[in-house]
Amino acid sequence: MPLTVKRPARWSWRTLLPWIVGALPLGFGLIVMNWQIERELRADSQATTRQVVEQIEHILDNLSSTAQALLPLAGSPCEQTQLTLRGELTRNAFVRSTNLFQHNTLYCTSLFGEFDEPVDPRDYTDGTLWLMDGNSVTPGRALLVYRASDGERGAITTVDGEHLLTALRLIGPNQELQLRVGDDWMGKDGLVHQGQLPRAPVAEVTQSSTRYPFSVHGGYSDGTPGQLLRSHYPALLSLLLLLGAVAGIACRWQIRRANSPRAELRRALEADEFLPYFQPVVRKDDYRWAGAEVLMRWNHPQEGLVRPDLFIPYAEHSGQIVDMTRALMLHAAHSLAPYAALMEDGFHIAINITADHCRNFELLDDCRTFLQHFPPGRVVLTLELTERKLIEASPVALELFEKLHEMGVMIALDDFGTGQSSLSYLRQFQVDYLKIDQSFVAMIGGDALSLHILDSIIELSGKLGLGLVAEGVESEVQRDYLARHGVDFQQGYLFGRPMPAAEFLQALATRPGVEQLPQGAPPEIMRG
Repeated sequence: MPLTVKRPARWSWRTLLPWIVGALPLGFGLIVMNWQIERELRADSQATTRQVVEQIEHILDNLSSTAQALLPLAGSPCEQTQLTLRGELTRNAFVRSTNLFQHNTLYCTSLFGEFDEPVDPRDYTDGTLWLMDGNSVTPGRALLVYRASDGERGAITTVDGEHLLTALRLIGPNQELQLRVGDDWMGKDGLVHQGQLPRAPVAEVTQSSTRYPFSVHGGYSDGTPGQLLRSHYPALLSLLLLLGAVAGIACRWQIRRANSPRAELRRALEADEFLPYFQPVVRKDDYRWAGAEVLMRWNHPQEGLVRPDLFIPYAEHSGQIVDMTRALMLHAAHSLAPYAALMEDGFHIAINITADHCRNFELLDDCRTFLQHFPPGRVVLTLELTERKLIEASPVALELFEKLHEMGVMIALDDFGTGQSSLSYLRQFQVDYLKIDQSFVAMIGGDALSLHILDSIIELSGKLGLGLVAEGVESEVQRDYLARHGVDFQQGYLFGRPMPAAEFLQALATRPGVEQLPQGAPPEIMRG
Protein backbone atom coordinates (compact mmCIF):
# COMPACT_ATOMS: atom_id res chain seq x y z
CA MET A 1 0.00 0.00 0.00
CA PRO A 2 1.62 3.30 -1.01
CA LEU A 3 2.14 5.90 1.66
CA THR A 4 2.32 8.76 -0.82
CA VAL A 5 0.33 9.82 -3.83
CA LYS A 6 3.54 10.63 -5.69
CA ARG A 7 4.50 8.05 -8.29
CA PRO A 8 8.03 6.71 -7.91
CA ALA A 9 10.57 7.48 -10.60
CA ARG A 10 10.64 4.90 -13.37
CA TRP A 11 14.36 4.25 -12.90
CA SER A 12 15.11 4.77 -9.23
CA TRP A 13 17.91 3.04 -7.33
CA ARG A 14 15.33 0.65 -5.86
CA THR A 15 14.45 -0.41 -9.40
CA LEU A 16 18.03 -0.71 -10.63
CA LEU A 17 19.61 -2.36 -7.58
CA PRO A 18 17.99 -5.83 -8.02
CA TRP A 19 19.19 -5.88 -11.63
CA ILE A 20 22.70 -4.91 -10.52
CA VAL A 21 22.73 -7.50 -7.74
CA GLY A 22 21.36 -10.13 -10.13
CA ALA A 23 24.07 -9.30 -12.65
CA LEU A 24 26.87 -9.53 -10.08
CA PRO A 25 27.03 -13.37 -9.82
CA LEU A 26 26.87 -13.66 -13.60
CA GLY A 27 29.40 -10.87 -14.07
CA PHE A 28 31.89 -12.14 -11.49
CA GLY A 29 31.34 -15.71 -12.65
CA LEU A 30 32.05 -14.74 -16.25
CA ILE A 31 35.16 -12.84 -15.16
CA VAL A 32 36.47 -15.86 -13.24
CA MET A 33 35.52 -18.24 -16.04
CA ASN A 34 37.11 -15.99 -18.64
CA TRP A 35 40.26 -15.81 -16.53
CA GLN A 36 40.27 -19.59 -16.22
CA ILE A 37 39.65 -20.04 -19.95
CA GLU A 38 42.47 -17.65 -20.79
CA ARG A 39 44.77 -19.63 -18.50
CA GLU A 40 43.72 -22.85 -20.20
CA LEU A 41 44.14 -21.34 -23.64
CA ARG A 42 47.57 -19.98 -22.77
CA ALA A 43 48.64 -23.34 -21.37
CA ASP A 44 47.30 -25.09 -24.48
CA SER A 45 49.02 -22.55 -26.69
CA GLN A 46 52.33 -23.03 -24.90
CA ALA A 47 52.01 -26.81 -25.10
CA THR A 48 51.12 -26.66 -28.80
CA THR A 49 53.98 -24.33 -29.77
CA ARG A 50 56.37 -26.49 -27.76
CA GLN A 51 55.23 -29.57 -29.72
CA VAL A 52 55.61 -27.72 -33.02
CA VAL A 53 59.10 -26.60 -32.04
CA GLU A 54 59.99 -30.18 -31.13
CA GLN A 55 58.60 -31.49 -34.42
CA ILE A 56 60.53 -28.93 -36.50
CA GLU A 57 63.65 -29.61 -34.45
CA HIS A 58 63.18 -33.29 -35.30
CA ILE A 59 62.98 -32.40 -39.00
CA LEU A 60 66.04 -30.18 -38.71
CA ASP A 61 67.89 -32.93 -36.90
CA ASN A 62 67.45 -35.02 -40.02
CA LEU A 63 68.62 -32.18 -42.22
CA SER A 64 71.55 -31.48 -39.94
CA SER A 65 72.69 -35.10 -39.74
CA THR A 66 72.47 -35.41 -43.52
CA ALA A 67 74.39 -32.17 -44.08
CA GLN A 68 77.06 -33.19 -41.58
CA ALA A 69 77.44 -36.55 -43.32
CA LEU A 70 77.91 -34.80 -46.68
CA LEU A 71 80.17 -32.05 -45.39
CA PRO A 72 83.44 -34.07 -45.88
CA LEU A 73 82.50 -34.44 -49.58
CA ALA A 74 82.34 -30.70 -50.16
CA GLY A 75 85.03 -29.66 -52.61
CA SER A 76 85.15 -33.07 -54.29
CA PRO A 77 84.18 -33.29 -57.98
CA CYS A 78 80.42 -33.57 -58.53
CA GLU A 79 80.65 -36.77 -60.61
CA GLN A 80 82.23 -38.51 -57.60
CA THR A 81 79.66 -37.27 -55.05
CA GLN A 82 76.37 -37.12 -56.97
CA LEU A 83 75.44 -40.72 -56.25
CA THR A 84 76.08 -40.20 -52.54
CA LEU A 85 73.90 -37.06 -52.59
CA ARG A 86 71.01 -39.01 -54.08
CA GLY A 87 71.52 -41.90 -51.68
CA GLU A 88 70.97 -39.61 -48.71
CA LEU A 89 67.56 -38.68 -50.12
CA THR A 90 66.38 -42.26 -50.05
CA ARG A 91 67.50 -42.78 -46.47
CA ASN A 92 65.73 -39.69 -45.06
CA ALA A 93 62.04 -38.98 -45.67
CA PHE A 94 62.25 -35.31 -44.67
CA VAL A 95 65.16 -34.38 -46.95
CA ARG A 96 64.03 -33.09 -50.32
CA SER A 97 67.42 -32.23 -51.83
CA THR A 98 71.10 -32.32 -50.96
CA ASN A 99 73.69 -29.90 -52.31
CA LEU A 100 77.38 -29.06 -52.06
CA PHE A 101 78.97 -25.63 -52.34
CA GLN A 102 82.48 -24.22 -52.44
CA HIS A 103 83.67 -20.59 -52.48
CA ASN A 104 80.03 -19.43 -52.10
CA THR A 105 79.02 -21.29 -55.26
CA LEU A 106 76.60 -24.18 -55.41
CA TYR A 107 78.34 -26.61 -57.74
CA CYS A 108 76.62 -29.98 -57.20
CA THR A 109 72.98 -30.98 -56.49
CA SER A 110 71.19 -34.26 -56.02
CA LEU A 111 68.65 -33.26 -58.67
CA PHE A 112 70.72 -31.75 -61.48
CA GLY A 113 74.22 -32.96 -60.74
CA GLU A 114 76.70 -30.29 -61.70
CA PHE A 115 75.30 -26.84 -61.04
CA ASP A 116 76.44 -23.24 -60.89
CA GLU A 117 74.57 -20.89 -58.56
CA PRO A 118 75.84 -18.31 -56.07
CA VAL A 119 75.33 -18.95 -52.35
CA ASP A 120 75.00 -15.87 -50.15
CA PRO A 121 75.63 -16.68 -46.44
CA ARG A 122 73.69 -13.54 -45.50
CA ASP A 123 70.47 -15.21 -46.62
CA TYR A 124 70.83 -17.68 -43.76
CA THR A 125 69.87 -16.82 -40.17
CA ASP A 126 72.98 -17.39 -38.05
CA GLY A 127 74.47 -18.77 -41.26
CA THR A 128 72.37 -21.90 -40.79
CA LEU A 129 68.67 -21.59 -41.71
CA TRP A 130 66.80 -19.96 -44.54
CA LEU A 131 63.03 -20.04 -45.05
CA MET A 132 62.68 -19.71 -48.81
CA ASP A 133 59.69 -18.77 -50.89
CA GLY A 134 60.42 -21.55 -53.40
CA ASN A 135 63.26 -22.01 -55.89
CA SER A 136 63.71 -22.36 -59.63
CA VAL A 137 62.23 -25.84 -59.57
CA THR A 138 59.20 -25.11 -57.35
CA PRO A 139 58.67 -21.36 -57.30
CA GLY A 140 56.23 -20.13 -54.62
CA ARG A 141 56.51 -23.34 -52.63
CA ALA A 142 58.00 -22.95 -49.17
CA LEU A 143 61.35 -24.57 -48.43
CA LEU A 144 63.41 -24.68 -45.26
CA VAL A 145 67.12 -24.80 -46.07
CA TYR A 146 69.82 -25.99 -43.69
CA ARG A 147 73.44 -24.97 -44.32
CA ALA A 148 76.49 -26.63 -42.77
CA SER A 149 79.87 -25.17 -43.60
CA ASP A 150 83.53 -25.76 -42.98
CA GLY A 151 85.42 -22.70 -44.07
CA GLU A 152 84.56 -21.89 -47.69
CA ARG A 153 82.98 -25.23 -48.42
CA GLY A 154 79.87 -26.90 -47.09
CA ALA A 155 76.64 -28.85 -47.62
CA ILE A 156 73.05 -27.68 -47.98
CA THR A 157 69.94 -29.76 -47.29
CA THR A 158 66.32 -28.73 -47.77
CA VAL A 159 62.93 -29.86 -46.53
CA ASP A 160 59.66 -29.27 -48.36
CA GLY A 161 57.27 -26.75 -46.75
CA GLU A 162 54.54 -29.40 -46.71
CA HIS A 163 56.25 -31.09 -43.77
CA LEU A 164 56.28 -27.76 -41.90
CA LEU A 165 52.67 -27.07 -42.87
CA THR A 166 51.63 -30.50 -41.63
CA ALA A 167 53.22 -29.79 -38.25
CA LEU A 168 51.39 -26.43 -37.97
CA ARG A 169 48.01 -27.79 -39.03
CA LEU A 170 47.91 -31.15 -37.29
CA ILE A 171 49.47 -30.20 -33.96
CA GLY A 172 47.47 -26.99 -33.55
CA PRO A 173 44.32 -27.28 -35.70
CA ASN A 174 42.37 -24.64 -33.72
CA GLN A 175 45.24 -22.24 -33.12
CA GLU A 176 46.93 -19.51 -35.06
CA LEU A 177 50.51 -20.74 -35.59
CA GLN A 178 53.45 -19.26 -37.48
CA LEU A 179 57.02 -20.46 -38.02
CA ARG A 180 59.53 -17.64 -38.04
CA VAL A 181 63.11 -17.80 -39.32
CA GLY A 182 64.87 -14.44 -39.32
CA ASP A 183 62.66 -11.92 -41.12
CA ASP A 184 60.66 -14.59 -42.90
CA TRP A 185 57.66 -16.44 -41.54
CA MET A 186 55.11 -18.96 -42.67
CA GLY A 187 51.57 -19.50 -41.46
CA LYS A 188 48.96 -22.16 -42.05
CA ASP A 189 48.41 -20.88 -45.58
CA GLY A 190 51.78 -22.42 -46.52
CA LEU A 191 53.11 -19.16 -47.96
CA VAL A 192 56.30 -17.42 -46.89
CA HIS A 193 55.91 -13.80 -45.77
CA GLN A 194 58.29 -11.13 -44.65
CA GLY A 195 58.05 -8.45 -42.02
CA GLN A 196 55.83 -8.12 -38.96
CA LEU A 197 54.05 -11.19 -37.66
CA PRO A 198 50.29 -10.88 -37.07
CA ARG A 199 49.59 -10.92 -33.33
CA ALA A 200 47.24 -13.53 -31.96
CA PRO A 201 44.35 -11.74 -30.12
CA VAL A 202 44.13 -14.35 -27.35
CA ALA A 203 46.79 -16.33 -25.44
CA GLU A 204 49.66 -15.17 -27.61
CA VAL A 205 52.89 -17.11 -26.92
CA THR A 206 56.29 -17.40 -28.52
CA GLN A 207 58.42 -20.52 -28.25
CA SER A 208 61.99 -20.33 -29.51
CA SER A 209 64.17 -23.30 -30.30
CA THR A 210 67.25 -23.66 -28.14
CA ARG A 211 69.06 -25.60 -30.86
CA TYR A 212 68.19 -23.90 -34.11
CA PRO A 213 67.57 -20.23 -35.00
CA PHE A 214 63.79 -20.33 -35.40
CA SER A 215 60.70 -19.65 -33.29
CA VAL A 216 57.06 -20.65 -33.31
CA HIS A 217 54.33 -18.13 -32.49
CA GLY A 218 50.92 -19.32 -31.35
CA GLY A 219 47.60 -18.08 -30.00
CA TYR A 220 43.85 -18.03 -30.61
CA SER A 221 41.38 -15.85 -32.48
CA ASP A 222 39.03 -13.33 -30.85
CA GLY A 223 35.95 -15.52 -30.63
CA THR A 224 37.66 -18.55 -29.14
CA PRO A 225 36.98 -17.80 -25.42
CA GLY A 226 33.28 -17.20 -26.05
CA GLN A 227 32.98 -20.29 -28.21
CA LEU A 228 34.78 -22.36 -25.59
CA LEU A 229 32.56 -20.91 -22.85
CA ARG A 230 29.38 -21.85 -24.70
CA SER A 231 30.53 -25.29 -25.78
CA HIS A 232 32.33 -26.49 -22.64
CA TYR A 233 30.49 -24.73 -19.77
CA PRO A 234 26.73 -24.64 -20.56
CA ALA A 235 25.82 -26.12 -17.16
CA LEU A 236 27.95 -23.59 -15.29
CA LEU A 237 26.48 -20.74 -17.33
CA SER A 238 22.99 -21.96 -16.48
CA LEU A 239 23.94 -22.11 -12.80
CA LEU A 240 25.29 -18.55 -12.92
CA LEU A 241 22.08 -17.34 -14.55
CA LEU A 242 20.05 -19.13 -11.87
CA LEU A 243 22.18 -17.64 -9.07
CA GLY A 244 21.84 -14.20 -10.62
CA ALA A 245 18.07 -14.56 -10.85
CA VAL A 246 17.85 -15.77 -7.24
CA ALA A 247 20.10 -12.92 -6.03
CA GLY A 248 18.07 -10.33 -7.94
CA ILE A 249 14.76 -11.69 -6.65
CA ALA A 250 16.11 -11.84 -3.07
CA CYS A 251 17.40 -8.27 -3.34
CA ARG A 252 14.08 -7.05 -4.70
CA TRP A 253 12.24 -8.86 -1.92
CA GLN A 254 14.54 -7.34 0.69
CA ILE A 255 14.13 -3.85 -0.75
CA ARG A 256 10.38 -4.23 -0.87
CA ARG A 257 10.47 -5.51 2.71
CA ALA A 258 12.77 -2.71 3.89
CA ASN A 259 10.63 -0.14 2.07
CA SER A 260 7.30 -1.75 2.86
CA PRO A 261 4.70 0.35 4.63
CA ARG A 262 5.32 -1.57 7.86
CA ALA A 263 9.08 -0.93 7.77
CA GLU A 264 8.58 2.69 6.71
CA LEU A 265 6.12 3.31 9.55
CA ARG A 266 8.52 1.69 12.01
CA ARG A 267 11.35 3.89 10.76
CA ALA A 268 9.18 7.00 10.98
CA LEU A 269 8.13 6.11 14.52
CA GLU A 270 11.74 5.68 15.60
CA ALA A 271 12.61 9.00 13.93
CA ASP A 272 9.75 10.76 15.75
CA GLU A 273 8.17 11.92 12.50
CA PHE A 274 4.54 11.60 13.67
CA LEU A 275 3.45 14.99 14.96
CA PRO A 276 0.31 16.12 16.77
CA TYR A 277 -1.87 18.66 15.01
CA PHE A 278 -4.66 20.32 16.99
CA GLN A 279 -8.10 21.30 15.70
CA PRO A 280 -10.16 23.51 18.03
CA VAL A 281 -13.49 22.37 19.44
CA VAL A 282 -15.89 25.16 20.48
CA ARG A 283 -18.78 25.08 22.90
CA LYS A 284 -22.31 26.21 22.01
CA ASP A 285 -23.63 29.70 22.74
CA ASP A 286 -20.34 31.66 23.03
CA TYR A 287 -18.24 29.50 20.65
CA ARG A 288 -15.21 29.75 22.90
CA TRP A 289 -12.56 27.07 22.61
CA ALA A 290 -13.53 24.22 24.87
CA GLY A 291 -10.81 21.86 23.73
CA ALA A 292 -9.13 20.34 20.71
CA GLU A 293 -8.90 17.07 18.84
CA VAL A 294 -5.36 15.73 18.46
CA LEU A 295 -4.82 14.57 14.87
CA MET A 296 -1.82 12.60 13.69
CA ARG A 297 0.31 14.03 10.91
CA TRP A 298 3.39 12.44 9.34
CA ASN A 299 6.22 14.83 8.53
CA HIS A 300 8.11 12.68 6.03
CA PRO A 301 11.71 13.84 5.33
CA GLN A 302 11.25 13.58 1.54
CA GLU A 303 7.49 13.70 0.96
CA GLY A 304 6.66 16.39 3.51
CA LEU A 305 3.30 16.07 5.22
CA VAL A 306 1.66 12.75 4.29
CA ARG A 307 -2.12 12.64 4.25
CA PRO A 308 -3.56 10.65 7.17
CA ASP A 309 -5.79 8.57 4.89
CA LEU A 310 -2.63 7.21 3.23
CA PHE A 311 -1.01 5.76 6.33
CA ILE A 312 -3.45 5.50 9.25
CA PRO A 313 -5.60 2.69 7.73
CA TYR A 314 -2.47 0.62 7.12
CA ALA A 315 -1.13 1.39 10.60
CA GLU A 316 -4.42 0.10 12.01
CA HIS A 317 -4.29 -2.96 9.77
CA SER A 318 -0.70 -3.79 10.79
CA GLY A 319 -1.28 -3.11 14.50
CA GLN A 320 1.31 -0.32 14.58
CA ILE A 321 -1.32 2.27 15.38
CA VAL A 322 -1.01 1.49 19.11
CA ASP A 323 2.65 2.51 19.34
CA MET A 324 2.02 5.45 17.04
CA THR A 325 -0.87 6.68 19.19
CA ARG A 326 1.16 6.22 22.37
CA ALA A 327 3.96 8.33 20.88
CA LEU A 328 1.40 10.89 19.70
CA MET A 329 -0.07 11.22 23.21
CA LEU A 330 3.35 11.80 24.72
CA HIS A 331 4.23 14.32 22.02
CA ALA A 332 0.98 16.19 22.57
CA ALA A 333 1.45 16.19 26.35
CA HIS A 334 5.00 17.52 26.06
CA SER A 335 3.83 20.24 23.66
CA LEU A 336 0.84 21.42 25.70
CA ALA A 337 1.88 20.87 29.33
CA PRO A 338 4.29 23.84 29.62
CA TYR A 339 1.43 26.15 28.58
CA ALA A 340 -1.38 24.62 30.58
CA ALA A 341 -2.14 28.09 32.02
CA LEU A 342 -3.53 29.06 28.61
CA MET A 343 -6.31 26.50 29.04
CA GLU A 344 -9.44 26.74 31.14
CA ASP A 345 -10.17 23.99 33.62
CA GLY A 346 -11.88 21.07 31.94
CA PHE A 347 -10.17 21.74 28.59
CA HIS A 348 -11.07 18.74 26.40
CA ILE A 349 -8.31 16.88 24.56
CA ALA A 350 -9.67 14.21 22.21
CA ILE A 351 -7.55 11.38 20.77
CA ASN A 352 -8.66 8.62 18.41
CA ILE A 353 -8.24 4.98 19.43
CA THR A 354 -9.08 1.71 17.68
CA ALA A 355 -9.90 -1.85 18.69
CA ASP A 356 -6.20 -2.68 19.06
CA HIS A 357 -5.97 -0.34 22.08
CA CYS A 358 -8.71 -2.26 23.89
CA ARG A 359 -7.05 -5.67 24.09
CA ASN A 360 -5.14 -5.02 27.33
CA PHE A 361 -4.79 -2.47 30.09
CA GLU A 362 -1.79 -0.62 28.63
CA LEU A 363 -4.18 2.11 27.50
CA LEU A 364 -4.79 2.91 31.20
CA ASP A 365 -1.10 3.61 31.70
CA ASP A 366 -0.98 5.73 28.54
CA CYS A 367 -3.92 7.85 29.69
CA ARG A 368 -2.55 8.13 33.21
CA THR A 369 0.84 9.25 31.88
CA PHE A 370 -0.84 11.84 29.64
CA LEU A 371 -2.95 13.34 32.45
CA GLN A 372 0.01 13.48 34.85
CA HIS A 373 1.57 16.18 32.66
CA PHE A 374 -1.20 18.65 33.60
CA PRO A 375 -2.53 20.11 36.86
CA PRO A 376 -5.51 18.14 38.23
CA GLY A 377 -8.77 19.10 36.53
CA ARG A 378 -7.09 21.24 33.86
CA VAL A 379 -7.53 18.69 31.05
CA VAL A 380 -10.31 16.22 30.32
CA LEU A 381 -9.08 13.42 28.12
CA THR A 382 -11.59 12.04 25.62
CA LEU A 383 -10.97 8.85 23.67
CA GLU A 384 -12.79 8.68 20.35
CA LEU A 385 -13.65 5.13 19.25
CA THR A 386 -13.27 4.57 15.52
CA GLU A 387 -15.13 1.80 13.68
CA ARG A 388 -12.51 0.72 11.17
CA LYS A 389 -11.97 -2.28 13.45
CA LEU A 390 -14.74 -3.80 15.54
CA ILE A 391 -14.24 -3.55 19.30
CA GLU A 392 -15.47 -6.75 20.90
CA ALA A 393 -17.27 -6.48 24.21
CA SER A 394 -14.82 -8.80 25.92
CA PRO A 395 -14.36 -8.84 29.69
CA VAL A 396 -11.04 -7.04 29.22
CA ALA A 397 -12.62 -4.28 27.10
CA LEU A 398 -15.52 -3.81 29.49
CA GLU A 399 -13.21 -3.62 32.50
CA LEU A 400 -10.90 -1.27 30.61
CA PHE A 401 -13.71 1.23 29.88
CA GLU A 402 -14.88 1.02 33.47
CA LYS A 403 -11.42 1.87 34.78
CA LEU A 404 -11.06 4.67 32.24
CA HIS A 405 -14.24 6.27 33.53
CA GLU A 406 -12.98 5.92 37.09
CA MET A 407 -9.88 7.81 36.00
CA GLY A 408 -12.04 10.60 34.52
CA VAL A 409 -11.41 9.68 30.89
CA MET A 410 -14.44 10.14 28.65
CA ILE A 411 -15.49 7.98 25.69
CA ALA A 412 -16.90 9.30 22.41
CA LEU A 413 -18.18 7.44 19.36
CA ASP A 414 -16.49 8.93 16.29
CA ASP A 415 -18.36 9.39 12.99
CA PHE A 416 -21.61 8.29 14.58
CA GLY A 417 -24.24 7.20 12.08
CA THR A 418 -21.90 6.03 9.34
CA GLY A 419 -20.68 2.71 10.76
CA GLN A 420 -22.45 -0.57 11.37
CA SER A 421 -21.35 -0.84 15.00
CA SER A 422 -22.45 2.52 16.37
CA LEU A 423 -25.70 1.28 17.94
CA SER A 424 -24.09 -1.90 19.28
CA TYR A 425 -21.39 0.22 20.94
CA LEU A 426 -24.13 2.24 22.64
CA ARG A 427 -25.61 -0.96 24.05
CA GLN A 428 -22.34 -2.56 25.11
CA PHE A 429 -20.19 0.29 26.37
CA GLN A 430 -20.64 3.29 28.61
CA VAL A 431 -20.33 6.19 26.14
CA ASP A 432 -20.24 9.90 27.01
CA TYR A 433 -20.35 11.66 23.63
CA LEU A 434 -21.51 11.08 20.09
CA LYS A 435 -19.58 12.73 17.25
CA ILE A 436 -21.87 13.55 14.33
CA ASP A 437 -20.15 12.69 11.09
CA GLN A 438 -19.36 15.61 8.81
CA SER A 439 -21.31 14.02 5.95
CA PHE A 440 -24.57 14.79 7.83
CA VAL A 441 -23.41 18.30 8.78
CA ALA A 442 -22.58 19.04 5.15
CA MET A 443 -26.22 18.36 4.17
CA ILE A 444 -27.65 21.08 6.42
CA GLY A 445 -29.69 23.33 4.18
CA GLY A 446 -29.76 20.70 1.45
CA ASP A 447 -30.66 17.00 1.61
CA ALA A 448 -33.85 16.55 3.65
CA LEU A 449 -33.21 12.85 4.35
CA SER A 450 -29.79 13.59 5.86
CA LEU A 451 -31.37 16.30 7.99
CA HIS A 452 -33.90 13.78 9.31
CA ILE A 453 -31.04 11.43 10.23
CA LEU A 454 -29.18 14.32 11.87
CA ASP A 455 -32.28 15.29 13.85
CA SER A 456 -32.74 11.66 14.89
CA ILE A 457 -29.15 11.49 16.17
CA ILE A 458 -29.65 14.70 18.15
CA GLU A 459 -32.92 13.38 19.57
CA LEU A 460 -31.30 10.01 20.44
CA SER A 461 -28.45 11.68 22.30
CA GLY A 462 -30.89 13.73 24.32
CA LYS A 463 -32.89 10.65 25.33
CA LEU A 464 -29.72 8.79 26.32
CA GLY A 465 -28.21 11.75 28.12
CA LEU A 466 -25.14 11.86 25.87
CA GLY A 467 -23.17 14.90 24.82
CA LEU A 468 -22.92 15.82 21.13
CA VAL A 469 -20.00 16.99 19.03
CA ALA A 470 -20.54 17.96 15.39
CA GLU A 471 -17.52 17.84 13.12
CA GLY A 472 -17.01 19.33 9.69
CA VAL A 473 -18.70 22.67 10.40
CA GLU A 474 -17.72 25.04 7.59
CA SER A 475 -20.50 27.65 7.37
CA GLU A 476 -22.46 29.91 9.66
CA VAL A 477 -25.68 28.27 8.47
CA GLN A 478 -24.45 24.93 9.76
CA ARG A 479 -23.19 26.48 12.97
CA ASP A 480 -26.52 28.22 13.71
CA TYR A 481 -28.60 25.13 12.87
CA LEU A 482 -26.56 22.97 15.25
CA ALA A 483 -26.73 25.63 17.96
CA ARG A 484 -30.52 25.85 17.65
CA HIS A 485 -30.79 22.09 18.05
CA GLY A 486 -28.71 22.05 21.22
CA VAL A 487 -25.47 20.43 19.93
CA ASP A 488 -22.95 20.87 22.74
CA PHE A 489 -19.70 21.24 20.78
CA GLN A 490 -18.76 22.06 17.21
CA GLN A 491 -15.59 21.44 15.26
CA GLY A 492 -14.61 22.40 11.73
CA TYR A 493 -12.80 24.78 9.40
CA LEU A 494 -15.19 27.57 10.39
CA PHE A 495 -13.49 27.68 13.78
CA GLY A 496 -10.01 26.52 12.86
CA ARG A 497 -8.08 24.10 10.73
CA PRO A 498 -5.78 21.44 12.22
CA MET A 499 -2.55 23.24 13.14
CA PRO A 500 0.83 22.36 14.65
CA ALA A 501 1.39 22.84 18.37
CA ALA A 502 3.16 26.22 18.17
CA GLU A 503 0.46 27.71 15.96
CA PHE A 504 -2.30 26.25 18.12
CA LEU A 505 -0.77 27.66 21.33
CA GLN A 506 -0.29 31.05 19.73
CA ALA A 507 -3.94 31.12 18.63
CA LEU A 508 -5.02 29.92 22.06
CA ALA A 509 -3.02 32.71 23.73
CA THR A 510 -4.80 35.37 21.68
CA ARG A 511 -8.32 34.12 22.47
CA PRO A 512 -10.51 36.48 24.52
CA GLY A 513 -10.41 35.82 28.23
CA VAL A 514 -6.76 34.77 28.44
CA GLU A 515 -5.29 37.03 31.10
CA GLN A 516 -2.02 35.39 32.06
CA LEU A 517 0.73 33.82 30.02
CA PRO A 518 2.94 31.07 31.38
CA GLN A 519 6.56 31.63 32.28
CA GLY A 520 8.97 30.87 29.46
CA ALA A 521 6.37 31.08 26.72
CA PRO A 522 7.89 30.89 23.25
CA PRO A 523 8.48 34.22 21.45
CA GLU A 524 5.77 33.58 18.86
CA ILE A 525 3.20 33.20 21.67
CA MET A 526 4.48 36.31 23.50
CA ARG A 527 4.11 38.31 20.30
CA GLY A 528 0.59 36.99 19.78
